[in-house]
Amino acid sequence: MPAQKGKDLLIKIGDGSNAFVTVAGLRTRQIAFNAETVDVTHAESAGRWRELLAGVGMRRASISGSGVFKDEASDARMRQVFFDGDILTYQIVIPDFGRIEGPFQITSLEYRGDHAGEVTFEMAFESAGALAFMAI
Repeated sequence: MPAQKGKDLLIKIGDGSNAFVTVAGLRTRQIAFNAETVDVTHAESAGRWRELLAGVGMRRASISGSGVFKDEASDARMRQVFFDGDILTYQIVIPDFGRIEGPFQITSLEYRGDHAGEVTFEMAFESAGALAFMAI
């Protein structure tokens, strides 16, 4: 797989129908998948090596992004979703890999401004249910 453009990794928010709108102004974005393990090691484990139980443990996904204000409508929507504590369907597009889709909640919304620069924002999302993967 050749190198991909970072700008093609997209975070999209569901608009209430079956369509998604790209979160505007993002300069950086990241998605991380994590899974907890369940240790079932016991006194008779071979060589006292740790043993893990397959197929169990909590899985989660985290999304983060930062950027500049670009689109007043999407900025207002994200702000309102955060303050309402809504759990909405999001779609993350990973170029030449696929799309991840499912419920997320915005867990952090931060604003920053430097004296000689633009106002920027940072947001973080946590998965709130089962995620689906669709290959591209």
